[in-house]
Amino acid sequence: MSPWNLKESENAVQFKIKVQPRAKKNEISGFQGDALKLRLTAPPVDGEANAACIKYFARLFGVSKSAVTLIAGLTSQHKLIRVEGIDKETVWRVLENAGYDI
Repeated sequence: MSPWNLKESENAVQFKIKVQPRAKKNEISGFQGDALKLRLTAPPVDGEANAACIKYFARLFGVSKSAVTLIAGLTSQHKLIRVEGIDKETVWRVLENAGYDI
């Protein structure tokens, strides 16, 4: 069973992530506690890592960037993400099809 705390409500999901900026490539690399760990090439300067995070999840889940919201953690590595227009089953399917062992 995954330690990931994935919540679903009103045609959206929300989950915690931990961002590692200035990585070699953009990728999900497992878990840190109850958060999904996301490595991003963007630096944590002038909102670049936040923008890269939104773009990453929008592309991964096939939604518009406006459907992805950073609810909390704008200046932290620990963030709370909300993705509108998808459900838990879609999230699990997309992650499994992308080869993530979640």
